[in-house]
Amino acid sequence: MTDYEQDEIIVSSPQDTNIVSRMIRAARLEPSLYEEVEHDRDATRQAAFVVVGTSLAIGIGGGFATNLGGLVFFTVVSLVSWVLFAWLTYFIGTRWLAGPETEADWGQLARALGFASAPRALLILGVVPPLALLLLFVVNIWMLFTTVIAIRQALDFSTGRAIATAIIGWIVLGVAQSILIAVMLA
Repeated sequence: MTDYEQDEIIVSSPQDTNIVSRMIRAARLEPSLYEEVEHDRDATRQAAFVVVGTSLAIGIGGGFATNLGGLVFFTVVSLVSWVLFAWLTYFIGTRWLAGPETEADWGQLARALGFASAPRALLILGVVPPLALLLLFVVNIWMLFTTVIAIRQALDFSTGRAIATAIIGWIVLGVAQSILIAVMLA
């Protein structure tokens, strides 16, 4: 076997599918990670764990200063918001902005968007008040990039179409979140 042939062999080790390794790769904006989890049905539990775990991190970071109710509130709002955004993105991307090459099911996009939420884990550091606002700003910008890459890879979109899908989803989500928060605080 020549050196060239050896380079063509792709070896997948157990560490490659480790949830922490995948979260790091997602946070590093590696498009290949999003393609990988899109096609790996076994990654569904990992993606769900990332979403639940990072929602809990948001709950701890955002609600720690208040009380247990604040922790629950921020965690629930984060989970519901993620589910709503993922559903909206799926609907927008497969119905309104679908191109001829768009082919994805709910699971494929949900896994990619689940790993795209990996940077949210840092929001647990919101327990340190001076860091909270800066961290929230940085993580939200970071999430913009991970989300666009996840949408692009899972829906086989151009970057422009992925950005449009994300923006429309965020606008609708923002309105829905405002309503949800108003209802929960009432």
